[in-house]
Amino acid sequence: MQQTLISADSHITEPPDMYRDYIDPKFRDRAPYVERDENLGDSYVLGEGLPSIPVGIIAAAGKDPIEIRADGVIFDDMHAGGWDSNERLKDQDVDGLSAEVIYPTIGMMLCNHPDFELKRACFHGYNRWLTEFCSEAPERLLGAGQVAMHDPKEAIADLEAIKKQGLRGVMRPGHPAVEDYDHPCYDDFFRAALELDLPLSFHILTAKAAAYRVSALNGFMTTIRGNQDVMGMLVFGGVFDRHPDLKVVCVEADAGWVPHFMYRMDHAYLRHRHWITPGKELGKKPSAYFDQNIYATFQDDWSGFGAARAELMGVDRLMWANDFPHSDSTWPWSQPLLAQHIQGLTGDVCDRILYRNVAELYNIDLDKLTLNKADLSPREGSTVEGYNTVAYKNAGKMADLPGHAAGAFLPVE
Repeated sequence: MQQTLISADSHITEPPDMYRDYIDPKFRDRAPYVERDENLGDSYVLGEGLPSIPVGIIAAAGKDPIEIRADGVIFDDMHAGGWDSNERLKDQDVDGLSAEVIYPTIGMMLCNHPDFELKRACFHGYNRWLTEFCSEAPERLLGAGQVAMHDPKEAIADLEAIKKQGLRGVMRPGHPAVEDYDHPCYDDFFRAALELDLPLSFHILTAKAAAYRVSALNGFMTTIRGNQDVMGMLVFGGVFDRHPDLKVVCVEADAGWVPHFMYRMDHAYLRHRHWITPGKELGKKPSAYFDQNIYATFQDDWSGFGAARAELMGVDRLMWANDFPHSDSTWPWSQPLLAQHIQGLTGDVCDRILYRNVAELYNIDLDKLTLNKADLSPREGSTVEGYNTVAYKNAGKMADLPGHAAGAFLPVE
C-alpha cells in the first residue's frame, strides 16, 4: 500500500558556529558554541549554569540502542541532514516522507535559559539560519520559528518577523518571562497568531525539568509532564474560551495518555471546581477544548494508534512524526513500523494521522509535493522481517508490542 507521510515533528542539528554567526554581534561573546574534548567529543556549551549538551545524544537516529552514547562523538559523525538541506531531502526519501515540520534541537534546551534577552537574540539568529535552511525546498522543509516570550508586545513583533521569513509555525518556551500564558496580557499575542495563521507549539523539554526518583530512566518518563501542565493551564485558564479558534500543538509528548487526561480534566472540573476554583467557569467541558484546539504529535506510540482505533479520541488532532534525527526517531524504519501500527484503521483515518491533519494545519500545498512515497504494505507476522537489509536493523525490536499495553486495541479475530 502506497501512502503519503508528512512528519509533524522533525529537527535540525544546529551547526557548531550557527549561533555565533547569526546572532546580533553584541551578544556574540555569550552565544552558545561547540567545545571539543579529545576524550569526550563535541558538546554544545549553553552558558548561564545550563548543562553542556553532548552531540552524541542529539542525532542518533538509526543507531542500534547499544551504540547510542553521549561521549566520544563529534559533529562529523552525525547525520549531515541535520544541517545540510540537500542531504536532508535524501533522508526524507529514505523514510518515504513528502515533507517535514522542522524544530530546533539545542534551541529546545535554550528555552530554559534564564536570560530572556540573550534567549531572544539566540532565537532571532536561529530563525535567520532556519529560513535559509528551509529555502532550499520550502514545500518540503517547513520551519517552526522560535519566540523567547521575553515580553508580550515584543513577542508579537517576533511573530510578525517569523511570518515575513516564511516560517510556518512558532515554538515557545514552557514558561514566559511575564506571568503565565493564561494571563490576559497574552490575549493580543494569541489574536496576532490567529491573524498571521501561525500555529503555536509547545515541545517537550522546553519547560523546567520535573524531578525524578532513583533512575535517570525514570526521569525519561517525566518528559511529557511539562507539556501536560501547559495544556491543562491553557484549558483551565480559559484561553480557548477567549480564543476559540486558537490551535496549539503538543509536540513529541505522545498521544496514548490523551483520553485519560481528558477524562481526568472533566472529572476535576465537574466534581471539584466549586471548592477548588469557586466562581471560575468554562464555557464547555475541558475535554471539548482538548479535542477541538489541541493537536498531539507522536512517533511509534502504539497506544496512540490504539486509542484512535478504539475511537477513544478524535483523529482530527492526531499527527504522526518521525523525530529525525533524534535518538527517539523511527527513521529509517518508519515504513515497516507504520505498516504494523495502522492495522485495523480505515484509509481515511490513516490519511488524517499520517499527513492530512498536518497539511491542513500548516497550509501545506499537497499539489507541490510528491505523494505516496511510502510503502506500508503489510508484512507477514508481527515483525518487519520483510526488510532483510542492514538499513532496517533493529526495526523489529522497535515494533514489538510493549507487553499488553497495545494488545487490547488490536482487532479481535
